Amino acid sequence: MLLASIAILAGLPVLLWSAGKFVDGAAGIARQIGMSPLLIGMLIIGFGTSAPEIIVSVFAALQGNSGIALGNAYGSNIANIALILGLTALVSPIAVRSEIIKRELPILLGLTFFAAWQLLDFNVSKDDAFSLLGLFILLMGWSIWTGIKGDDDNLAAEFDEQINNEESTGKTNIIWLLAGLALLIASSRILVWGAVEIATHFGVSDTIIGLTIIAIGTSLPELASSLMAVKKGEHDMALGNVIGSNMFNTLAVVGIAGTIQPMEVEHSFLYRDVLIMLCFSVALFVFCIGIKRQGRLNRLEGGAFVLAYLTYTAFLVQSAFV
Repeated sequence: MLLASIAILAGLPVLLWSAGKFVDGAAGIARQIGMSPLLIGMLIIGFGTSAPEIIVSVFAALQGNSGIALGNAYGSNIANIALILGLTALVSPIAVRSEIIKRELPILLGLTFFAAWQLLDFNVSKDDAFSLLGLFILLMGWSIWTGIKGDDDNLAAEFDEQINNEESTGKTNIIWLLAGLALLIASSRILVWGAVEIATHFGVSDTIIGLTIIAIGTSLPELASSLMAVKKGEHDMALGNVIGSNMFNTLAVVGIAGTIQPMEVEHSFLYRDVLIMLCFSVALFVFCIGIKRQGRLNRLEGGAFVLAYLTYTAFLVQSAFV
């Protein structure tokens, strides 16, 4: 038990640190080969902030812990919207000016409903997983096309300012890319092992561990990047980080894990956690799409998100020990 706790306490910060270095290396290489800042931001940084979820869910699936794989992916989606954006909006209301963001919000909502529909048979089959990955490939193609065509978008300007302020050498970028990836893999294995051991010790479902400790932990890169973005006035980037991460989680994280091994879905997971994810996604869409007004997430709405998330998490913890 002590060793498992140490594994989580040590594995999580190493996981987050290595993910950041992996992103830095990948973004630096992309910048040096001439990729546009918008594409770097939407694809490489978007992938990088979801790298912890992807690696953790892959190892969970390889070990047959589908609860951790699904709980990590969908729990991160819930945390990204309610906790990350909620806290960010409390610091500074988030105004939505980018047309790219306004187009991605309904796509995210549609993907969330599609993912929930797939779970109605309480199973993520390999066919389900491959369809998610197919949608992921289509989404990446659309993102690349948007990035090429959308250079005058507000989001492009924010990414340009962020990326062009970061300078590094080619050798350094390669070192951080490889070292970050190696540490990501090692720390993920340690983290999953520790989480399974603790769940077994307390008789708690591994799904609950995935939805709480691991989901919150792997969402910390989104919290850091979103808070830094709003402090610089880059509101669209703060929202874009979360939307991109949720798309990656819904399609790539679950899709990759499902191709490794089909995953059974607990009834409580569908009727409680997936429903919560849908409700938060709909609320985010309503707040940010800006029907007859500029889209924004204000402090009142952010506070409501945080309160709802704390209530939901308290319920999960309480139900785990009943």
